Amino acid sequence: MTALAAIFVFFLVVVFHEFGHFIVAKLVDIKVHEFSIGMGPRIFKVKKGETDYSLRALPIGGYVKMEGEDEKSDDIRSFSNKPVLARMAVIAAGAIMNFILALLVFSLISYIIGAPTTTIMETTKDMPAYNAGIKSGDKIISVNNIDIDTWDELVSVISKSEGKELKVTVLRNNKKIDFYVDPVIEKDTGRAIIGIVPEMKKSILYSIKNGFDRMIFMLSMMFRFLRMLLTGNVNTTDVIGPVGIIHLVGEAAKLGFLNVLSLAGLISVNLGFFNLLPIPALDGSRLMFLIIELFRGKPIDPEKEGFIHFVGFVFLMLLMIFIAYKDLIRFNVF
Repeated sequence: MTALAAIFVFFLVVVFHEFGHFIVAKLVDIKVHEFSIGMGPRIFKVKKGETDYSLRALPIGGYVKMEGEDEKSDDIRSFSNKPVLARMAVIAAGAIMNFILALLVFSLISYIIGAPTTTIMETTKDMPAYNAGIKSGDKIISVNNIDIDTWDELVSVISKSEGKELKVTVLRNNKKIDFYVDPVIEKDTGRAIIGIVPEMKKSILYSIKNGFDRMIFMLSMMFRFLRMLLTGNVNTTDVIGPVGIIHLVGEAAKLGFLNVLSLAGLISVNLGFFNLLPIPALDGSRLMFLIIELFRGKPIDPEKEGFIHFVGFVFLMLLMIFIAYKDLIRFNVF
């Protein structure tokens, strides 16, 4: 089950990412030699028109091989001979498709099970919210004077309280009422909770809105995590690689298909975000070089740029090996 779920998530996320590059390259009339899922030795290939569609042995990514992307070419349809903005669109399209996939996944899940709102369906007896006087039908609009628009925001603010008293403002019969709540720490997760169950809402438009809100919330959490990582406020051991992802997919698979789908959405957002970082060999770095070219009026020397991307690729491979080793130890694979 874990293997099948991991393969499903990998294919879904990678195919969407590479399809973004591929479809925009076709739209701006760039010659595409190969559309590949996976890396390493080729295990399957079919040729359609001028493009080879292939499946490779190592499930660590994929690529779209375009004429003139990494080498000089006089072909009028080569990547290097297209306008800068067209090339930027091709490079950015992979990450954009990952965000679109996440939006589709989160919206679908919201439509199937309903989207949680900030209106309370019930409070758990003898839990903090119940004891404070919060009732069914109350709509939470702020916590500690922080405006709350989504259930994810509410959970995040409560979870980060570490059990400290919270000022919870609700809307009841069109009147604002303040309650002071002392969260308790959940034994299994270590999170602070107040014992509330959200009202669920089902509609296509609300599901799309909830899917978008969830994607934006996750992006904000990634920006926060990156900032903490750069300032040394988070341990690098909190970062997981392919082995850790497979483990998480396996755990999600035990809980049902919707959990696997939700994790696929989260991984897709992560992939899109990570790929846009200006790290050599990633799409973000290629975009940065194109932005420089846009303002300079001429490209960076291809050999120098190629060398920078090569060094970045080697660094990323070594980092991936290191993280995979840490994951193997963390999840007791050895």
